[in-house]
Amino acid sequence: MSRDPFRVLAVPGSLRSGSLNRRLLEAVAEQAPEDVEVTLFEGLGDLPHFNEDLDTRPGPAAVEDLRARMHGVDGILIATPEYNSSIPGVLKNALDWASRPYGTGPLVGRPVAVVGVSPSAFGAVWSAAEVRKVLTASGARVVETELGVKKANTLLDDAGRFADGDTVAAALGLITGLREVAAEAAAEAAADSAVA
Repeated sequence: MSRDPFRVLAVPGSLRSGSLNRRLLEAVAEQAPEDVEVTLFEGLGDLPHFNEDLDTRPGPAAVEDLRARMHGVDGILIATPEYNSSIPGVLKNALDWASRPYGTGPLVGRPVAVVGVSPSAFGAVWSAAEVRKVLTASGARVVETELGVKKANTLLDDAGRFADGDTVAAALGLITGLREVAAEAAAEAAADSAVA
């Protein structure tokens, strides 16, 4: 009897089509175990700037799409670059939209893992830490594992794919973390329902 796959939404924090973050997530999707389904989110650039005047029900189509995709998965994997020592504006904007409606947005209780990917010697660790902080404030269940991929531009093959097996394996390890956090959440929910 086959089980449903563990579904992961992979969110690259850059709009650039050939970004290092996107390439790492593509490698993760290609090499994910058979029982894991990884889907790349392509709509980051379609989101309007966060504006409470637009935060209606239903909201803008791109926002509703983001929220539906997040609600429809078991976990989220975010790969972020680092711009001026912090989070890219487009990624912060997406997280702000996903934090709404307050208390019931798609991040609430959702397992989320973060990897920082950068050509620098630091691996976008400051940005990744900031993203984890925003996720925690939004009610997500954040995987505690820190992963920074430094000098990522040197880890690609001639076709532009991640050729460093250790890096891809470490990113795949974040999916294991997502599964563990999801299992903990399910166990807590079962215990709560048994008490009630």
